[in-house]
Amino acid sequence: MKKIIVLGAGLVGRVMTEDLAKDYEVTSIDISQENLDNINAENIKKICADISDSESLKEYIKDCDLVIGAVPGFMGYKMMRDVIEAKKNIVDISFYPEDPFGLDELAKKNNVIAIMDCGVAPGMGNIIFGHHNNSMQISDYECLVGGLPVKREWPYEYQAVFSPIDVIEEYIRPARFVQNKQLIVKEALSETELIEFDEIGTLESWNSDGLRSLIKTMSHVPNMIEKTLRYPGCVEYLKVLRESGFFSYDEININGTNIRPIDVTSKLLFPKWEMKEGDQDFTVMRIIIKGKENEKEVIYRYNLLDRYQDNTISMARTTGYTCTAVANLVLENKYTRIGISPPEFLGDHFKEVRGYLKNRNVHYNFSKIK
Repeated sequence: MKKIIVLGAGLVGRVMTEDLAKDYEVTSIDISQENLDNINAENIKKICADISDSESLKEYIKDCDLVIGAVPGFMGYKMMRDVIEAKKNIVDISFYPEDPFGLDELAKKNNVIAIMDCGVAPGMGNIIFGHHNNSMQISDYECLVGGLPVKREWPYEYQAVFSPIDVIEEYIRPARFVQNKQLIVKEALSETELIEFDEIGTLESWNSDGLRSLIKTMSHVPNMIEKTLRYPGCVEYLKVLRESGFFSYDEININGTNIRPIDVTSKLLFPKWEMKEGDQDFTVMRIIIKGKENEKEVIYRYNLLDRYQDNTISMARTTGYTCTAVANLVLENKYTRIGISPPEFLGDHFKEVRGYLKNRNVHYNFSKIK
């Protein structure tokens, strides 16, 4: 039986661990024993350890067939580099700020398959993009996506599945999109719009840096944008915090002690954002792809509305099962491209990934508008 190491046992890491353990020998590694104790499957080996130590990490993964990365974004790039240096294949969901293609040469040198950003968006949205890029000339790509709590609680009306600092990164990292083949950079949380969604109602969208690798790999597409969704009014609170310096990484001195405001903010906000027992969420995504197919103008539209079910957070399901679907492709030697692979490179496997998700009750419904 093939062996898999899952690095990180948070809400998403746990879901992936339990899913993969149905068919493989799985070991979960996390610095938090509490996270490890929350894993339900009995056949999973658990190791409480700090994987930020490169040599220790390489020792833990030396005998595995595949590594799954589910660590916070600030650890993601280094972790991926360590895994590649250990000559192990990896499928990763860490949303790190560094350029992943900086590891491409190392991955090729070490004969490693390294798939990054393999979640919802980036992730499944990219796979959909890659699928249509293989059969049509795309002119426009728009992705609206968000994960939200069912219960709206003042003041933030938001709960986090990922680490607080990773969430805050969305609010401060400059948003890049492409307009008329020109790269546009705007501040995060800019250009808010109110959008209507069936069964959900009105949500607020704003510019975020979700295109990631698409800016490089799909540079022939003239118009591309990704926006994040929240309940209306949320953005104003976040802008006030950001502009007041609460999200800053620059140290300030308080009574002789240097601290980073973002560390204090994340410590204070996490109890407000944490998913608690009994809390439920949903994931909503709308993708619109326009262009020419067989010399005719076409528009494809994809809708995802996934809800908490089977005692599992929706954002963990939609993110985690995309990653485990791709992990299975690697383990079954169906995806063998050496080097760094953003998820849009898996466009040829769209139907397999979509089918895998459907079997887990995650449904991407699509329509051809014209």
